[in-house]
Amino acid sequence: PTEHAGYLDLLAATPAVLDALDALPPSSRSIVLHHARRTAEGMRGFVERSDEHGSLHLATRDDLREYCYVVAGIVGEMLTDLFVHDAPPLREPAVEAELRGGARAFGEALQLVNILKDADDDARDGRAYLPPDTGRASVIGLARSDLAAATRYVLTLQKGGAPRGYVEFTALPVLLARETLDLLERDGAGAKLPRERVMALASGLDERLDAGAPAL
Repeated sequence: PTEHAGYLDLLAATPAVLDALDALPPSSRSIVLHHARRTAEGMRGFVERSDEHGSLHLATRDDLREYCYVVAGIVGEMLTDLFVHDAPPLREPAVEAELRGGARAFGEALQLVNILKDADDDARDGRAYLPPDTGRASVIGLARSDLAAATRYVLTLQKGGAPRGYVEFTALPVLLARETLDLLERDGAGAKLPRERVMALASGLDERLDAGAPAL
């Protein structure tokens, strides 16, 4: 279906993905399948809007947010379902409500940063995710607002008694996204954190968690 080497590598890994899915307990597997189906159905709508060359151009801010929801917000909802399912302390009503309220923004924040970072590469490939009716500064502002919500999401996990792995898994991408967004605002699309800074952020997160301090 494609000559893109990266896509072909992903397709070749399909059996391993299905084996991993099959190894999950049935209740967890059903959560993953439910949200994977939702994502596939949502992406079908965007694919149908692409031109004959497969190029997609989002027209409005609402389009951008809907796209981010399909590719990342649903992932946030899936993770939340899995976290609540596997960690009984997170089922406390106030904690669960806070997590579910922030799941969409958690995913949207990370996707918006990716879109801003990859804008030039996407344009060369015929994709335009930044809509003409929305200025770049406005998208940066939306990403910052979402990252604040994502921070609350991570801290709710931590305060709610989630296993440390859940906290690390969600906190590190928020840390990376925050600093990447600062770089993007200053230097424009394509700006990237150096490897040394990524390692420092990961190390700092470990130290805070070891000390019982807030992850973010």
